[in-house]
Amino acid sequence: MRHRESNGLSGIQGQAPNGPLDLTLLRTFLAVHRTGSFTAAARLLGLSQPTVTTQIRSLERQLGRELFGRLPRGVAPTPVADDLAAQIADPLDALVAVAVRGQTGESGPVDPVHLAGPAELLCTRALPALAPLVEQGVRLRVTTGLTDELLDGLRAGHSDLVIATIRPRGRALTAVPLTDEEFVLVASPQWAERTGQDRIATEGPAALRGVPLVAYAEDLPIARRYWRHVFGTRLTGQAAVTVPDLRGVLSAVVAGAGITVLPRYLCQHELAAGTLVQLLTPDDPPINTSFLVQRPGASDNPHLALVRDRLLREAPTW
Repeated sequence: MRHRESNGLSGIQGQAPNGPLDLTLLRTFLAVHRTGSFTAAARLLGLSQPTVTTQIRSLERQLGRELFGRLPRGVAPTPVADDLAAQIADPLDALVAVAVRGQTGESGPVDPVHLAGPAELLCTRALPALAPLVEQGVRLRVTTGLTDELLDGLRAGHSDLVIATIRPRGRALTAVPLTDEEFVLVASPQWAERTGQDRIATEGPAALRGVPLVAYAEDLPIARRYWRHVFGTRLTGQAAVTVPDLRGVLSAVVAGAGITVLPRYLCQHELAAGTLVQLLTPDDPPINTSFLVQRPGASDNPHLALVRDRLLREAPTW
């Protein structure tokens, strides 16, 4: 968790930098802040990593403050950087939108941005986040499916961006962490009462023997991971209901079909309303990171940057 300092940005403002801040430096800074990596930012901007490093160091010298600390993988923003990003994100994104309109005003409509990913995350989080871009002239073409197939489509040029549930291997694609999903074991209040949450906490999966399981697929990928991570055992048995859409899994479990494992973002409203109950609260819940993936290099479509940056900006709130 990032700890913010209330006086971080005022400290920057009070230093009266030497001259106005360069918009190019701020754009590079925002890319690093959103991706958490000089390397990823360089790929997204079509720059070399040394160029990104030089620009960030130049901005730090101009501000007189450190913006990023080194991590084993990537960088971590300082509280000053968080405050700076919060102040410039809206104006800079607006400038990009104006530039895009100016660039394309005389040459006809820009090609659609082809976005692909899991149906649930796209429909419940990504598309609502991207809706304001439509008024700016952005056109979207959305494809849903499994990550491996969608990444193959990205390599073949069928998509511009893919939200992937795994990091792609190799360097043929650029992947930036987008959001973390926490998985929760849930049931309707009736099944929670019949099963007994205290029993699950003390007896583990033995307390769930005979309880119907609702799953995404026959091989129970999400539930098997939960069992292995939380209970330290292998999940055996078969699903009572399989639905190849987690929204269908959610609706079946709310209606009383049994228990399941879901990403918290998908069922948080039902948990808050009491129509679902979290059966167990482990100290170390299973987490899965989603990645925003694209082909390296600059794109000819100026709207791609708008979509990409909007997703990177909004995903931490999911």
